[in-house]
Amino acid sequence: MSATEIKKLVKEPRITLVGAGPGDADLITIKGIKALKTADVVLYDALVNEELLEFAPENAVKVYVGKRSGDHSFSQDNINKLMVDYALNYGHVVRLKGGDPFVFGRGYEELDHAASYSILCVVIPGISSSIAVPGLQNIPVTHRGLSESFWVVTGTTADGRISADLYQATRTNATIVVLMGVHKLKEITQLFKNEGRNKLPVAVIQSGSTENEKVAIGIIDTIVDIVEEKKISSPALIVIGEVVSLHPMFQPIREFYDIVAEG
Repeated sequence: MSATEIKKLVKEPRITLVGAGPGDADLITIKGIKALKTADVVLYDALVNEELLEFAPENAVKVYVGKRSGDHSFSQDNINKLMVDYALNYGHVVRLKGGDPFVFGRGYEELDHAASYSILCVVIPGISSSIAVPGLQNIPVTHRGLSESFWVVTGTTADGRISADLYQATRTNATIVVLMGVHKLKEITQLFKNEGRNKLPVAVIQSGSTENEKVAIGIIDTIVDIVEEKKISSPALIVIGEVVSLHPMFQPIREFYDIVAEG
């Protein structure tokens, strides 16, 4: 066998970090689909729509490495090692991640780990749920006269505490999008109550962009009860700010408080 023939048989290890988008399979990028079509291995997360695996070759190895709230069977270290091992032994690994790899996706850690083994690693951005999910509910994260900026904040840090950034967020007029925070909703709303912002509009959206989507609309004072009533749970994001008042479901809330104010 010639050196050229051997080279064809031995696949060069490489890794592609692909953002799968917020949940709807149609919201992945064309470039992401092209990467999947050339994958030898796909390592995919819990929030990835499994319909996307159909774009990978039939003989590609498909490995679930998801982490959900309360279930961390696959640590980040384990995922990093798997990613490199598969690349060295199989060739092209597509690391398929929910949303965008660099928005609370720990994508840079994976990029850095691949680099430590001198494995070529490229990034294909994805549509982040922090923007897409509110947008699909007709909630703009910025809107003239209501919000000049938006913050994307994690609800829970690695040690289980509320992010310190949320304390600062209570004092801004920016739209606040909280990811991974629904289990801390009561504590988060209390921070805003402490600042006297009890009437600030809030939306909580579970499984955004999918057929299992649930939406709760209220204000800081009422949103915890509404979320419990609608049985909304993780995965969900929280949108806090005046832009939520543009949602059609907020109109009856506005009218109620206008009547109370007049009375």
